[in-house]
Amino acid sequence: MRPRTLRTAGLAAVVATATVAASALAGAPVAGAAPIAAAVTAPDISLTNVKGHLNQFQSIATGNGGNRAHGRPGYLASVNYVRAQLDAVGYTTAVQSFTYNGATGYNLIADWPGGDPNAVVMTGAHLDSTTAGPGINDNGSGSAAILEVALAVARTGFAPDRHLRFAWWGAEELGLRGSQYYVNNLPTAERSRIKQYLNFDMVGSPNAGYFVYDGDNSDGVGSGPGPAGSAQIEQTIQAYFTSIGVPTRGTDFDGRSDYGPFISVGIPAGGTFTGAEGTKSSAQASLWGGTAGQAFDPCYHRSCDTLANINDTALDRNADAIAYTVWTLAQVATPPPGTTVYSDTFETATGWTVNPAGTDTATAGRWERADPAATSSSGVATQLGTTVSGSFDLVTGPLAGSSAGDHDLDGGVSTVQSPTITLPSTGTLTLSFSWYLAHLNNSSSADYLRVRVVGSSTLTALTATGAATNRAASWQSGGADISALRGQTVRIVIDAADASTASLVEAAVDDVRIVQN
Repeated sequence: MRPRTLRTAGLAAVVATATVAASALAGAPVAGAAPIAAAVTAPDISLTNVKGHLNQFQSIATGNGGNRAHGRPGYLASVNYVRAQLDAVGYTTAVQSFTYNGATGYNLIADWPGGDPNAVVMTGAHLDSTTAGPGINDNGSGSAAILEVALAVARTGFAPDRHLRFAWWGAEELGLRGSQYYVNNLPTAERSRIKQYLNFDMVGSPNAGYFVYDGDNSDGVGSGPGPAGSAQIEQTIQAYFTSIGVPTRGTDFDGRSDYGPFISVGIPAGGTFTGAEGTKSSAQASLWGGTAGQAFDPCYHRSCDTLANINDTALDRNADAIAYTVWTLAQVATPPPGTTVYSDTFETATGWTVNPAGTDTATAGRWERADPAATSSSGVATQLGTTVSGSFDLVTGPLAGSSAGDHDLDGGVSTVQSPTITLPSTGTLTLSFSWYLAHLNNSSSADYLRVRVVGSSTLTALTATGAATNRAASWQSGGADISALRGQTVRIVIDAADASTASLVEAAVDDVRIVQN
């Protein structure tokens, strides 16, 4: 990681949710309903294997003047080591050369066969060190972790819907030279095919923090949000750490690492970071352990950045988070197979009823079937102008208005209810849908979005709550096993609440489906 020229890592809390945590992404149960299983789950990444790669990087540095820096033999030897690993398992690899400071630099690009070539998930890390030392945390850690994830793709026979590409960048320490060269030389059509870029720079810091790039600008500091889609990456990574009980904090897109050239041309980005030369605070030490008043990496850009400069726990967690994120983003959310019992994409009116019990209290922004307008406030997208399919969805207050608070949900609860649905008395019944809940930092846990299936008994498929932080709108997949309601006549009931004082709350639901297997 190159020297920081702007601010230190952001510390505002990530978005808090209650029972949803990461229901669709991580498979955690929500409010008594069993979630839909992921199509293919990510494997556990072997810490032993990751550290084996770090041992190789250390040996390469030791045998080549003590470093793996741009223009030095240790860097090219590192490229050759990584390339040999990938070639052996079936990747298509290419070495891209460039010149900087009178020396030749190299980017290594590796493509896994298959997947939609027009929808690329790209994962990168810089492979170079500074001239001061071997660079085992900075950034052997990120390079080794993504290498082992790439090898796990081959080892497991993963056949993703999207095309997977991995990259190891040269001359990052001299100003993102390798990644900038790559992006600058990509034709416009090729840039448009990269749908997400994931960056992992320093993921094993000895006095580790757990930072996630602030794709939605929920921290409200620094450089603002990443390109549209960055919030989804942030939420995906957060979902993994939530699933293992590790709290995270945001870090700004300050242009310090190789995501910079990608976000500058509008490619969504995200990733993790365990800290560099910044000092761990007492609050952070209470949150994560470690030593307050010391740097996250005391050997940052020094000769002591060796194998002894790695926190195994942080490296292991981050390697698994990388795999989880790659596996999740590379699989297109598709409805579960089976016989369709009920479906609604909201492209036509099908009999949903607003305020069915006559008890709603919302004074504005009530549920509608509509073609929504995009709205934002302070750089945070609060309502998406795009739906999951077609042009219509169920949305609270679809109009934009002239100010941030126009047409958002206000004053209490708004409810919308489906027509009656007769469920079969046999088989496994699965509800699926897409959703988002967005709010600004004047929200609280009193605000929520909830999806229930109500018959003679009730199952809650989703409860997402607000928090006193900015949360950008980002479509997510939700659902539940509703087999416990077999044979009943039911309705799907969706309600959202602005129960905090003067909150700005928006919500939407699309593509509701029940299938029988």
